[in-house]
Amino acid sequence: MAVSEHGGDIYSRVIEYDFSANLNPLGMPESVKNALKNTVNDWESYPDPLCRKLISALSDFEKIPAENIVCGNGAADMIYRIIAALNPQKAVISAPTFSEYEKALKQIGSQIKKHYLSEENQFLIDDSILKNLDSSIDMLFLCSPNNPTGRTINPDLLEQICEKCLEENIIFVCDECFMPFVSEAESRSVRNFLNENIIILKAFTKIFAMAGIRLGYAVFGSKQIAEILCKTGQFWSVSTPAQIAGTAALREKEYLKKTAELIAAERNFLTLELQKAVFTVYPSEANFLLFRCGLPLDKLLLKEKIAIRNCGNFEGLNENYYRIAVRNHGENLALISAVRRALDG
Repeated sequence: MAVSEHGGDIYSRVIEYDFSANLNPLGMPESVKNALKNTVNDWESYPDPLCRKLISALSDFEKIPAENIVCGNGAADMIYRIIAALNPQKAVISAPTFSEYEKALKQIGSQIKKHYLSEENQFLIDDSILKNLDSSIDMLFLCSPNNPTGRTINPDLLEQICEKCLEENIIFVCDECFMPFVSEAESRSVRNFLNENIIILKAFTKIFAMAGIRLGYAVFGSKQIAEILCKTGQFWSVSTPAQIAGTAALREKEYLKKTAELIAAERNFLTLELQKAVFTVYPSEANFLLFRCGLPLDKLLLKEKIAIRNCGNFEGLNENYYRIAVRNHGENLALISAVRRALDG
């Protein structure tokens, strides 16, 4: 049987608390649930292949022309479509990072150059990345905040990366799916340096707890590249329920504010508690934490029906590294209590 490469595997195990998937602990907004319940009869028809209502709402939300936005079946779908459409012969990715970049690049035979992040530097992307960016490179993938490390890219460095990619004609794909959880998201976003070579990946999956609905999108600096992407992939890539849910979710301004406040407070709580357990906890700006310990913690917690993410299959990490989502306070207390029992046992 195939084993899941990612978190969120609640189907092959009995799980009460899932800390392996980095979803909003507030859950799917009630307005989104109601929008879905009230429109079930609309699901009988084929979805709008151009996602016109959703993209119009995204255009207002992102304050960017509709022609610069393309929607897909989750951000992962957009990764594969971008690579298939633009066919990069040589690409740069960091390590550790989200595995789907490398997987999608390998499917088309791209040559992959890896930029390794160091534990000594707390897995930050620093200016050494610039040395990898020359005219031989067609595409750069970076994740900010990076998964599984939770670190954003310093804005000054981000600006340099954007300028270098434009200068060397490198398509820079910046995955910002976790950016809405960052307290200073607006100042940390690559959107501040948008040019024609930049593609920003975004998703409803994490921030609106809509993982099962599958809805992501990309913001393009170039209308021409966006048009190419529109013609790549399946015709009906976004279902009717996904389009309805996404349009409703974009109205949830207060929900986004509450989320950022909750994540900041609970991330600090979890960091302090894990440090008390003498684990090495790495700084994070996202809704998850990376830490290191010498115990088989995932197996020990699974006995208590708690799932965490073992990071052994992230290149650059090993079985001693774990990632946990930041959940609500009650769930976080349950996790810490279980960790204490594992240490005592």
